[in-house]
Amino acid sequence: MTAGNGVMVALDHLSKHFGVEKAVDNVSLAVAKGEFVTLLGPSGCGKTTTLRCIAGLEQPDAGEIRIGGDVVVSVARSRYLNPEDRNIGMVFQSYAVWPHMTVFDNVAYGLRVRRAPAAVIKERTTRALELVGLGQLAERYATKLSGGQRQRVALARAIVYEPRVVLFDEPLSNLDAKLREQMRVELVRLQREVGITSIYVTHDQSEALVMSDRVVVMNKGVIQQIGDPQTIYAHPANTFVANFIGVANLMEGTCLGRDGGFCALEIPLGDGRAPLRVRVSGAEGAAKGQRLILSLRPEDISLHLQQPDSIDSNLFAGEVIDTVYLGSFLECRVQVGRHEVGIQIDHYEQLSPGQTVFLTFRPDHGLCLTE
Repeated sequence: MTAGNGVMVALDHLSKHFGVEKAVDNVSLAVAKGEFVTLLGPSGCGKTTTLRCIAGLEQPDAGEIRIGGDVVVSVARSRYLNPEDRNIGMVFQSYAVWPHMTVFDNVAYGLRVRRAPAAVIKERTTRALELVGLGQLAERYATKLSGGQRQRVALARAIVYEPRVVLFDEPLSNLDAKLREQMRVELVRLQREVGITSIYVTHDQSEALVMSDRVVVMNKGVIQQIGDPQTIYAHPANTFVANFIGVANLMEGTCLGRDGGFCALEIPLGDGRAPLRVRVSGAEGAAKGQRLILSLRPEDISLHLQQPDSIDSNLFAGEVIDTVYLGSFLECRVQVGRHEVGIQIDHYEQLSPGQTVFLTFRPDHGLCLTE
């Protein structure tokens, strides 16, 4: 993506060190105008530091940041624009709502600091409160609000002065599960309605998949993969992404070559057992004898009590370790040689530890990864 395609935020070779630790390591990213992009990864992966560099709360050690075409940071040119001069909004995890102010005054604060006319303050603040569903609570003090309502106040305050970009630093992590789901939907609705460019930080994969136009998966300060949620989930770039996004069964094997457009993979099972041979997608450029990793999602595996006539699917046997009831499905662990394979099955299925079962999966539902 280039500036000619309507890029609102661009990071070029951004790096930030804390002592010897590389918090952000040579990160480049372009976010289009009106796009909702999520930085996703475990604690310490560099996502929050990246966000803070964009906001101006951290000074990078190398690289450049552009917002709306304007260079706000350039280490090479010794340029650093203060946070208040970048025309961005930010929603924090802690809400940062002032308890001694009314809802209206909390939201209007940014406009008053910018010395906006009284009529503009009233119009924009009222509109922002209506957008987040708090119009009727304008005169209520923040101490009288629920957690969800305080989060809406923080959101309204971030958008009221019409910033070019809104940055979200894990804003829903303090809410209970039900309210968090509700606020996800509300945030996406509001972002679509206002059309504002959003960069969102979270370690919650469900949040990232539900809300984002694109997801940026990070680990150890480095971008592992960028893509839309479906691509990130179905076609992870490596084993880290496969295991972090959702749940994946990862089994190491050796490439036997290509077979009918698929990769033929041999997976040793140990204990003197014959190796498992499967056909799966991916690893188009892999050489015969190359070490590969099979990534297999639990929901893509079918369980059978009797051995099926498997013609188009991969088939292997195993023994039930245990099952966990999770409401709409059972989570089942099956021992296949030295590998534990997790699957999801219908919650009416009756299984016993030690029971022999047969597992099948289609070749296009398995994915070979090189790392």
